[in-house]
Amino acid sequence: MTEIATRDQHAPAVPPANQPLGSSLEQWAREAAAISGIAQAIAGTTLAGAYRGKRDEIVAVVLAGHELGLQPMTSLKSIDVIQGQPALRAHAMRGIVQKQGHEVEVVESTDTLCRMRGRRKGAEAWQEVVWDIPRARLLGLLGKDQWKKQPKTMLIARATGEICRLIASDALHGMPYVAEELEGTVHAEVVPQRAPLNITALTTQPAPVAESEPVDAEYTVTRDGAATDEWAAVEGSTDWPETTQPGGAA
Repeated sequence: MTEIATRDQHAPAVPPANQPLGSSLEQWAREAAAISGIAQAIAGTTLAGAYRGKRDEIVAVVLAGHELGLQPMTSLKSIDVIQGQPALRAHAMRGIVQKQGHEVEVVESTDTLCRMRGRRKGAEAWQEVVWDIPRARLLGLLGKDQWKKQPKTMLIARATGEICRLIASDALHGMPYVAEELEGTVHAEVVPQRAPLNITALTTQPAPVAESEPVDAEYTVTRDGAATDEWAAVEGSTDWPETTQPGGAA
């Protein structure tokens, strides 16, 4: 664990040319073993977030983040696994690029347009990208739920991925796309809200039950907070918000 905590954030992800391949693989194996121990320790805690109980996925995500210079807990909050591939969230990608000295700025951002510019460290010229609703429409994105709900955020995510690849693709290594690009979902903590209950359902007395029969709770909620069939059947409780699947999959 000490090796991971003290790793130079700006150290290259590939070994120097004069370093034997065998020694680099041995170092990677030692780091992987340390990460496996970390994953075992946190897999059963709430700090693991969407990866709770998924030790192997935690190992993979932390390893992927480690190659980008991210600390273990930061990796769990910054990387999603989509169709078996790790992808950075937009805010994490900007953070990695900016930490290495490159510049990324939002010039203009509305519900219909995002103009973003970036400049590589040491360069004088700025590069600029524009994402707008017509462009998203051409790619068939506007039918997605999050594009309907949060077009401004989705435009920023798309612009982030494009500008970061343009000015600092070497900083991203094997994760050049933001998670929002791959699945069109805004990543945020979603807390399901209970829909209002029908007054009749609350005031109607339940039918008598024989003492020999087990009595179930009138309503139950699953561990992840989603409503069960019994709860959803109550009149007026059909408008449940969508939740992000574990690991970031929509």
